[in-house]
Amino acid sequence: MHIRERLSPNHDARPSDGAIDMLILHYTGMNSAQDALDRLCSSESRVSAHYLIDEDGRSWRLVPETRRAWHAGVSYWAGRRDINAASIGIELVNPGHAWGYRPFPQAQMTALIALCHDIFSRHAVPARFVLGHSDVAPQRKADPGELFDWPALARAGIGLWPDFTGAGETLPDDVASAQQALAEIGYDCRMTGVADDATQNVVIAFQRRFRPSLCDGVIDAETRVRIGVLRSAQPAAMT
Repeated sequence: MHIRERLSPNHDARPSDGAIDMLILHYTGMNSAQDALDRLCSSESRVSAHYLIDEDGRSWRLVPETRRAWHAGVSYWAGRRDINAASIGIELVNPGHAWGYRPFPQAQMTALIALCHDIFSRHAVPARFVLGHSDVAPQRKADPGELFDWPALARAGIGLWPDFTGAGETLPDDVASAQQALAEIGYDCRMTGVADDATQNVVIAFQRRFRPSLCDGVIDAETRVRIGVLRSAQPAAMT
């Protein structure tokens, strides 16, 4: 695939002993690719990503993979807090929830799949570490959101999408059990035993990713089943 270059000044050194084993997907939340490029390449913004993909599939490299791009911010997954240190960040042009959120076009998805496979040729990224920004920052972020086609990505061998009609563990019908399971999957979910605002935000992030038809933060029966199926799908990796 052809990748243009427009280098951002917003990056720094990765830890010398750290592997690159995570992939974080974002939407730009801006009106155009040009607006996003300008922001990601402005030294004043102090944000960046390794790649940006426009809706028509055009792609740009903004930061070398060997450098730590500033895309995840305050974040957490499976015990890690410096997500930027271990990840590649990809921005997908989309206006986002604030500016007319819409589905991601096929040309953009095709380019993303090709880029991911190219990245995987250099870095071993487990399926459980292909994540959305909202997965690692559920209190702050909603991207790439419920319209992103995670199942199509999984069919291409990228990321997780279990068979939710299959067998999974049955979670007890209480908030603490759901919080424990979400934490074991990787989310930053505290064990409060109550469906507080922070827990609801984590549940919304889970639903955006794995139950996109209804993202309301309620731990209903379907959400509980899907949490159980997901935890059962990768038990060794999520403990």
